[in-house]
Amino acid sequence: MKLPRDLSGEELAGLLGRFGYVATRQTGSHIRLTSQRQGHPHNITVPAHKSIKSGTLASILRDVSSYLKMSKSDLQGELFS
Repeated sequence: MKLPRDLSGEELAGLLGRFGYVATRQTGSHIRLTSQRQGHPHNITVPAHKSIKSGTLASILRDVSSYLKMSKSDLQGELFS
């Protein structure tokens, strides 16, 4: 599955809410999301830009999939389908 090219930071933060991520703070143009789903906190930073670059999005998804112990393709399927 290809990554979306026009996904904003706010949209990504909303989609990650399905996996327990909530916005804990915002500093400038970056949103800090935290999840406690696996019993320990996991923080990620999402740029609050109109369009997230594909490499940045891939890195965020790789980090989230590692924390959730699921494959990146399964995570993409659940987020973008």
